[in-house]
Amino acid sequence: MNLKKIFSHGVVEIIGEKELRQKLESDPSKVVIKYGVDPTRPDIHLGHAVCFRKLREFQDLGCKVVFLIGDFTARIGDPTGQSKIRPELEQAEVEANVKTYLEQAGKILKTNPESFVWIRNSDWFVSIHDVRAPEGTKLTIEGGGQKIQTPPLPGNHILARTNAWLVTRMQKNKIRHYSFVNILAVLRKITHARLIERDMFQQRIKKGEPIFMHELLYPIIQGIDSNVLADIFGSCDLELGGTDQHFNMLMGREVMEMNSKKPQAVMTLPILEGTDGKEKMSKSLENYIGITEPPREIFGKTMRIPDSLIPRWVELCTDLDSAEFEKRLALDSDRGLKKKENPKNLKAELARELVKIYHGAEEAEKAVEEFERMFSGKSGGGKPDEILEIQIEEGGWGIVELLVAAKLVDSKSDARRLIKQGGVRANGKRVESFEENFEVGKGELILQVGKRKWAKIVRGS
Repeated sequence: MNLKKIFSHGVVEIIGEKELRQKLESDPSKVVIKYGVDPTRPDIHLGHAVCFRKLREFQDLGCKVVFLIGDFTARIGDPTGQSKIRPELEQAEVEANVKTYLEQAGKILKTNPESFVWIRNSDWFVSIHDVRAPEGTKLTIEGGGQKIQTPPLPGNHILARTNAWLVTRMQKNKIRHYSFVNILAVLRKITHARLIERDMFQQRIKKGEPIFMHELLYPIIQGIDSNVLADIFGSCDLELGGTDQHFNMLMGREVMEMNSKKPQAVMTLPILEGTDGKEKMSKSLENYIGITEPPREIFGKTMRIPDSLIPRWVELCTDLDSAEFEKRLALDSDRGLKKKENPKNLKAELARELVKIYHGAEEAEKAVEEFERMFSGKSGGGKPDEILEIQIEEGGWGIVELLVAAKLVDSKSDARRLIKQGGVRANGKRVESFEENFEVGKGELILQVGKRKWAKIVRGS
């Protein structure tokens, strides 16, 4: 892929493009690209994948991607795009999310040492005095091909989770942990007026809503991350993120300049709209498609997006020709026809491609066949060949409680609404009343919610 396409395809803005381009043309293997992520949720969806796919383009040029896990900042909460403060997370939840993120990142990114490295920002924000281990703890320190196991620690022993490779590099380069004194040194050069320029803070001020100090500090901490990466790797040449990260990434440039370093370039990418076509893709809004979702789910959800989203999703989520898709959707003004081509055909091509990217060509074709079978009337009642089994405790269940327990609906009110609309069937028969009861563990019980959700209820162990 050439630089012209990388710098233009699906890119909103580039700051510091000239210097970055020169370095890429000279020796891309020396270009270090930062991508920071707070592991506040365990799943990566297509919205996240927009950035991951751009990172992969840089990797294919020979660049190194530093995947910065914000396990420290995840516990603070980035106010970006939030009208309210984000609740703090427990460390155990953060750790579980980190593991999932790294596993899913490998579906898009190269993870070999030459192209990829991941580190935590707690390694320079959490000192050895901040974490204590219970008696008998065995600490494993690993990273960069090294692995060290400590003997059982005495009670109340002070420790920090640390990447062994990073410790060696930090010691060699004399990189300090960022104590409060070090952070104050940065704060002396940043004004309060600069920090409250952020759109979301201005919105809160107008509404009389509070802004907490830890939220104001968040972009500064993100800027310090870039400065530390430059110390560790010799440079931090580019930070990449969505347009909602524009302010935070510019802060990285400021902090690096304060420390007499060449400031990182900043590349902003579009925010992908969710399946509703209105809000940005978000798990909390239930308008997302996870990259590890089953093929039939990816295909089916894609088929439900608004027609207007097709070219944009093609451009940001695939390598297909978005201009061609847009042309095939265009209005024929001369003849007054509605559309040149049925959007359903275009969505099917998009859906097939998305499944192919994350599950392979064979699964993509199966998803196409499954969808056609379910909605073409070729299969009796649209019943799929394979139905997910869900284990439920044996005994009598009311239909509303059963739907909630099987996670076929989001809530009891959702279940009642669907039943009232005639959207729930049990063993092929429409459920007519909220009061119907079913026995789990006595005979076959297959539930259908809407056209696409199926579950075989079996006795739990």
